[in-house]
Amino acid sequence: MKILIKNGRLVDPASGLDQVGDLAIAAGRITAIGQVNADFAPDRTIDASGLIVAPGLVDLAARLREPGYEHEGMLESELAAAAAGGVTSVVCLPDTDPALDEPGLVEMLKLRARKLSRCRLFPLGALTRGLKGENLTEMAELHEAGCVGYSQAEVPIQNTQVLQRALQYAATFGYTVWLRPNDAWLGKGVAASGPVATRLGLSGVPVAAETIALHTIIELARSTGARVHLCRLSSAAGVELVRQAKAQGLPITADVSINSLMLTDLDIGYFNPAMRVSPPLRQGRDRDALRAALADGTLDALVSDHTPVSEDEKTLPFGEAEPGATGLELLLSLALKWAGADEHDTPDPERLRRALAAVTLGPVKVLGEAIGSLSSSAGRLVAGGVADVVVFDPAARWTVQPDALVSQGKHTPFAFKDTGFQMAGRVCLTLVAGQVAHEAADA
Repeated sequence: MKILIKNGRLVDPASGLDQVGDLAIAAGRITAIGQVNADFAPDRTIDASGLIVAPGLVDLAARLREPGYEHEGMLESELAAAAAGGVTSVVCLPDTDPALDEPGLVEMLKLRARKLSRCRLFPLGALTRGLKGENLTEMAELHEAGCVGYSQAEVPIQNTQVLQRALQYAATFGYTVWLRPNDAWLGKGVAASGPVATRLGLSGVPVAAETIALHTIIELARSTGARVHLCRLSSAAGVELVRQAKAQGLPITADVSINSLMLTDLDIGYFNPAMRVSPPLRQGRDRDALRAALADGTLDALVSDHTPVSEDEKTLPFGEAEPGATGLELLLSLALKWAGADEHDTPDPERLRRALAAVTLGPVKVLGEAIGSLSSSAGRLVAGGVADVVVFDPAARWTVQPDALVSQGKHTPFAFKDTGFQMAGRVCLTLVAGQVAHEAADA
């Protein structure tokens, strides 16, 4: 299908493009940006007057719950949620059941995602067999099957010799290891250590759980030369360690979740299980440091940490509730809120660029060559590049009503009744390879 998007505000953080113009799409690729030849004959024309036309979002942390947890989410529902949020590429974690430690499982997921045509899927393979932290997986075979990196998800490797060998192996072949820094013993609590956890009688997770793990990971990255991506940083002290490691030239990148960027432990309120997430929500000074670090580039990307949780697993006492929250459909609006690009109907160019860069350009830089030829055009508006595009209304205001979410998981800490947040940026249209993956009913 040939598509012409007319009169939209074209915004591409990678090139600095920010102008009103047209976008022509044919055969799944962008053929013209700004001005379109008069002989271009579209099958469909979309009037984007007053709307922003931007690269499709790239999310580095989403659990799609398949295989093994279909009662909490399925590939169909969660990729549809991604498209509804303007996300055109997702990285899925390997903590499924069974874990993504066999090429056949990875190939099956990628094949199903391709058939659904809702969103590009980039799986992370398990770093160790069954995520047990004992025996390394066949990384080369997983790479051939389509894995973009290797992860333990939320399961720390207790044996540092195993972690060292994993990093040595990864460094040999140029693979990236994705690790969430969390000490296996100190990280077993349910809330961030501090006055709130103490007052509520909840077991605490100290900042040291993150920093001790970070020290280990950084030193092993230094000695092995492995490329490491640090997932979902949560503390000011952790940010400072990452800043120092980057200043020393270590091949390290890092991200932060929308939960840690926007909320604090005070939002737990009176044991609200919707606020039970991992890593746990920390104090205001940590949130402020994370926000500043994303702005100055210490943190490379903003992620949804999408983790749909079933009703039965979430409506429990806080300490027993399964950690996790639905986030794919909120990523764009919360990026705009973080950057202050939600304050006016026509967002300030610099703030808008900063918001979009954190969910397009930044994540693609983290993925690098792991996504092959897509690395040159994913997360960008490039003539000749893939037509992964989101069209959204920056003036639209909406509130999060859990039952209205497309995701099978209806639990989120950003429900209007809990936070009072008003969201900006309603997704009108999402294109993946030039095909309509989502279109708002009244668009």
